[in-house]
Amino acid sequence: MASRGNRVLVPEAKEALNKFKMEAAQEVGTPLKEGYNGNLTSKQNGSVGGQMTKKIVEDYEKKISGK
Repeated sequence: MASRGNRVLVPEAKEALNKFKMEAAQEVGTPLKEGYNGNLTSKQNGSVGGQMTKKIVEDYEKKISGK
């Protein structure tokens, strides 16, 4: 199966997703900037994605627990 890349399924959400990514990068201390970030390590990039996932899971857990 061919890779589809990192395309946004809801184009209207693209700006919010970019803001969320930049906030997550700041929280974990990764020097992410707009545009190309090929100078960052896999560990740095992975920490941003991990932080985003962590925040999404925490938010979902709060919603389902009724808090």
